[in-house]
Amino acid sequence: MKQKQRYPAGPANIQPGERRIITIKNRSVGVFCIDGDYFALLNFCPHMAGPLCEGPVTGTVLHTDKREFIYGRDNELVRCGWHGWEFEIKTGKCTVDERMQARTYAVVEEDGELFVEM
Repeated sequence: MKQKQRYPAGPANIQPGERRIITIKNRSVGVFCIDGDYFALLNFCPHMAGPLCEGPVTGTVLHTDKREFIYGRDNELVRCGWHGWEFEIKTGKCTVDERMQARTYAVVEEDGELFVEM
């Protein structure tokens, strides 16, 4: 099995709700922070090829058994700016269509620096 290579992604100072977009091997990749952990997504929406990682980082309304709206999962989703499709940053899963999934990459933090594994 081919070993994944690490590519520098800058300092580990990304705040929740923010992202850093970098280029690795001619691919645009968004790097995000959720609860102190780092995640990376290919900056490509599988719905219509929009720049997924450039959309708003958000949360969503949570399911309850009552007639109420509760907002949760703050900073865990990214919404494509083209058509509003939402994807989980951690997993790449689409929130409305289980057939759609954004490409994810592992992120490693070492000595205050981030590296994306491809």
